[in-house]
Amino acid sequence: MATFIGIDYQTWWFLLIGAVFTGYIILDGFDLGAGALHLFFNKEESRRIALNAIGPVWDGNEVWIVIGGGALFAGFPEVYATMLSAFYIPFMLFLVAIIFRAISIEFRSKEPMAWWRKMWDISYSISSALIAFLLGVILGNVTQGINMGADHVFRGSFTEFLNPYALLTGVTTLALLMMHGSIYLVMKTENRLYAKLTVMVRNTTIFFVIMILLTSFYTLLYLPHMAAVIRRYPELFFVPVLMVLAIANITRQITKRKYMFAFISSAVTISLLMVLVAMELYPNMLLSKQDAAYNLTVYNAASSQKTLGIMLTVAAIGVPLVAGYTTFVFMTFKGKVELDEMSY
Repeated sequence: MATFIGIDYQTWWFLLIGAVFTGYIILDGFDLGAGALHLFFNKEESRRIALNAIGPVWDGNEVWIVIGGGALFAGFPEVYATMLSAFYIPFMLFLVAIIFRAISIEFRSKEPMAWWRKMWDISYSISSALIAFLLGVILGNVTQGINMGADHVFRGSFTEFLNPYALLTGVTTLALLMMHGSIYLVMKTENRLYAKLTVMVRNTTIFFVIMILLTSFYTLLYLPHMAAVIRRYPELFFVPVLMVLAIANITRQITKRKYMFAFISSAVTISLLMVLVAMELYPNMLLSKQDAAYNLTVYNAASSQKTLGIMLTVAAIGVPLVAGYTTFVFMTFKGKVELDEMSY
C-alpha cells in the first residue's frame, strides 16, 4: 500500500476531503448565516449593507463545495455514488436552494420596486437557512448511519432522514452558522446597524450554545459509537476540551467587542466539530445500520492507488491556489461596507 510520510493515500484523501468541506462550512457558512438573518433587518439600507458585506466573496466561497464534491468522486467514487443516491431528495433541495440564493442576490437590485426586492429578500433568507439546515441533516444522518445493504445500496425511504437526531443536528448547524454570520456582519458594519448586530450576535450565540448542548447530550445518550474513539484513546479528549474553550472564547470576545477574535474562535469551533466527527467515523465514511460489515470505509471504497497518487498531486497544487485566491479576495475587500452605485 502506497504511503506518503508514513500515511497511506486513502487516509490522506480522507483528511483532504474533510479539510475541504471544513473550509466550505467556515467560508460559505458566514454567508449562509448572514442570509438566514437577512429578514431581521427592516430598513432597505441595512439589507443592502448586509448583502454587500458578503457580495464580493459569496460566489468564491461556493468553490469549496465544488472541490469537495470533486475530491469525493475522485478519491471514493463508491461513497459518492451511495451518498448521492441515498440523499437524493436532500441534495436536490440543497441544489435548488443554492440556485435560488444565487439568483436572489443577483436579481434583487435589478428593479427598484419594493415588492420585487422584498420577494428576493424572502427567497434569499429562506434558501440560505434551508442550505444550512440541510447540511446539518445530512451530517446527522452520516454520523448515525443509513439503511444500507451489502451491495451498498440505500434500502430506506426519505422519511428516515427526518429522524430526531438529524433534525436536531440541522437546527444546531443553522444556529452555528447564524452566529458565525452575525459575527462576520458586525465586523463589516458601523453606526446603527452595528448596534443592532451586537444584539443579534449575543442572541445567536445563546441560541447556538443551547443547541450544541442538546445535540451533545443526545449524541452521548443515543449514539455511543460517536465517543468510542475517545474512550479507546483518552488522550484525544483534548479535542472536545479545545472545542468547549473555543466556544467559551466566542462569548468572551463578544463581551469585549473584539469581533475579529470572536470570528476566529467561531471558525476554530467549526473546525474542531468537524475533527470530532472525522475522529469518530474513521476509517468509516458511511455507516450501515444493518450491519457494520457493510460500512463503506476509506479502504473498501477508495479508487486505485495510481488514481489516488495522481489526484493527490493535483490536489496539492490546486487547493493552495484556491486558498491563495480566497485570501487575496478577503484582503482586497477588508474593512467596513460602503454603498455606491456598483453595490447590490
